[in-house]
Amino acid sequence: MKKIGILFGQERSFPQAFIERVNQKEGKQIVAEAVSIDKVVQGEATDYAVIIDRISQDVPFYRAFLKNAAICGTAVINNPFWWSADEKFFNNALATQVGVPVPKTVLLPSNQHPTDTNGNSFTNLKAPLDWNFMFKHIGFPAYMKPHAGGGWKSVYRVDDVEDLWRKHAETEQLVMMLQEEIQFDDYFRCYCLGGKYVHIMAYEPRNPHHLRYVSEIKAKGEAAKKLLATIHDYVLKLNHSLGYDFNTVEFAVRDGIPYAIDFCNPAPDADINSVGQANFDWIVENAATMAIERAKAHNPNGNNLTWGSFVKQAAMGESVKAQVAELKAEPEAKAKATAKKTTTKKS
Repeated sequence: MKKIGILFGQERSFPQAFIERVNQKEGKQIVAEAVSIDKVVQGEATDYAVIIDRISQDVPFYRAFLKNAAICGTAVINNPFWWSADEKFFNNALATQVGVPVPKTVLLPSNQHPTDTNGNSFTNLKAPLDWNFMFKHIGFPAYMKPHAGGGWKSVYRVDDVEDLWRKHAETEQLVMMLQEEIQFDDYFRCYCLGGKYVHIMAYEPRNPHHLRYVSEIKAKGEAAKKLLATIHDYVLKLNHSLGYDFNTVEFAVRDGIPYAIDFCNPAPDADINSVGQANFDWIVENAATMAIERAKAHNPNGNNLTWGSFVKQAAMGESVKAQVAELKAEPEAKAKATAKKTTTKKS
């Protein structure tokens, strides 16, 4: 019998519903339960074929446990090695390479020196930086946010240079990004599971938390269809590049163009009280399906982690240009395959 475990913290609605749904769908050859840890010994395997990780971003002990489990063959969702290395600024840079629009963004050094450093540690950093270029490039108002991490922690809207200096002083040792503000017509939050299951949700980030999933989109008719198809393509492209099994991607739509705003959410909100019943039902059903698929494909003697195309192709020595060409060719290849199937059916 194969076991699927879910590792979680304070949340309750999604983990319990996920466990129940997996056991309803399988329950004999594959069972789901809350992960139980009584010891962690280096190089010793867990009892789980698959573990869904919902909490290790906040608990370093769990991250170390998951890396050990992964080395011993557990399919950890999401890959704890990549999650440890991932950051928002890199994600934005990767998006520019694979053809997904993102807001103009620059990186800012931390306001305070990191612990155990002093001015001499920054010999290679010009003083002053080219602030005039950055301010002109990004414009105001703008958003300042940590270059790594998730959620809306330490995110600031800045109105002008003086406002930026004042708020940047509050960020202490955080490395920040300064990002162009996208005045949007529509906004979407999209679940992506297993690199293939996509659920696009109209979303209004300016509403109170419990009312963010109740908006309607302004785009209508063919424009709406084209927009949603583009967003679907961008969601898959980003997640295939990054290698996330469980993630959300957010888009702000300006003048019909969806800009990826936030796409590093490997433990996204799935609470029924915030996402609503319909979205909750989708995430529970498809998360259960994905986990079962991974359990059935599990090879106890192999590496069962998901690695994004950026890492895989880099390991094979392919250039960034070759990686980008392959990613951009995916939609065209799929379209040709679909056309071939259609032609075969007609004949």
